[in-house]
Amino acid sequence: MAKKLLIIYPHRPPCNLAGVHRPRLLANYFPEFGFEVLWLSVNPTFYEEKPDFDFEKTLAKHVRLFDCNAFKITKPRIVGDIGLRGFWLMYKKALTIIRNEKPDFLFIPIPSFYTALLGRILHEKTGILYGIDYIDPWVRDISNRNNLRAKLSLGIAKLLEPIAVKKASLISGVSELYYKPVLERNFKNKPIEHVACPYGFDINDYNITPANISFPWKNESIKPIVYAGAFLPNSGYFAGLLFEAYANLCKAKPEYKAFKFYFIGTGNYIHKSVTEYAAEAGISENVVEIRERFPYLHILSFLSNSSRLLLLGSTEKHYTASKTFQAVLSKVPIFSMFHTESSAFEILQKIKAGQFLISYNEETQRSSILNEIETKLELFFHENINWKPDYEALAPYSSRNSASLIAHKIEQIIEQNNKSL
Repeated sequence: MAKKLLIIYPHRPPCNLAGVHRPRLLANYFPEFGFEVLWLSVNPTFYEEKPDFDFEKTLAKHVRLFDCNAFKITKPRIVGDIGLRGFWLMYKKALTIIRNEKPDFLFIPIPSFYTALLGRILHEKTGILYGIDYIDPWVRDISNRNNLRAKLSLGIAKLLEPIAVKKASLISGVSELYYKPVLERNFKNKPIEHVACPYGFDINDYNITPANISFPWKNESIKPIVYAGAFLPNSGYFAGLLFEAYANLCKAKPEYKAFKFYFIGTGNYIHKSVTEYAAEAGISENVVEIRERFPYLHILSFLSNSSRLLLLGSTEKHYTASKTFQAVLSKVPIFSMFHTESSAFEILQKIKAGQFLISYNEETQRSSILNEIETKLELFFHENINWKPDYEALAPYSSRNSASLIAHKIEQIIEQNNKSL
């Protein structure tokens, strides 16, 4: 008989925020490993984001959905975080689900970080075992955004994280580097089960054809190089170097101006923008930034129909780019820049998709990186590229495999707990 796994994550499809992919991808495959999935979220009518109804097609029908209400956005907007607005009502709904459905385990991906506290509170109230899954670090380096808001957020994180994780039975994450400091801070004298596994990918996503696609590029003579997803503060260093190298190449070979960079769905961020970096390099006319989000399945089509793709990582070694798998599965050549200790760097090398991979670490001289970019970028612009990643080598990074690893850990925890009763 299948065990029951309750996931609490306040967003769900039709919201296509990046974080939603984590519970979605795992939920699609947990039943293969003995778990019936119950997903508690806030009702989509309370979301700020524009709904992406095609995205609902990517969630398996076996997932049982439970909704609750949330406090609405006020004017002026004081609290936007859905985890905070829905906290109390998610707690009440979770209590009802636990009493009626009797799930064997509670699994909470974060952010929203505040929902991690539900694990501790519900455990104290009902005894349910729980695990916290780190999509992003809660306590993080804020040296590049050292403002009052960031300092306040960090202070709250340092206060609340120990409370949230204290009674957890499992710590997991998309990268061990995301949660390793959590173990060091909170579990030095108390061993805890933990497991790292990437977002991965669901190959079934690529079998869904969305309707009414309009591509961002209209001119057929343009060769689009597409970057899809959020533009992070620590990606700026790479963008600046890339644009400088591209400008240098265009001076020598003007025909490279046929390539145009499209940064799509970069988000409403406040740090230095893509267009500002482009202006500094003098290539504004060859860089387009569209900040608003596109439907997920449209993004997959944009990637597959582009001339080339771009992946920019972070100067932080723990950064894991979930968009790596989407890019590789598009079967289009990829120019990428990552920290040598990031999981994305390792993955691209293992699957033989590192032909145009730029390596970065703290000791690397700027001039050295710039030279490497210019050399590889020129090769990247060649008409006929021998681009042959090892797609079979992607199997260990699939969401099915990630679900297997987490399900196995949860099964062990449940068995150990039953023996101790």
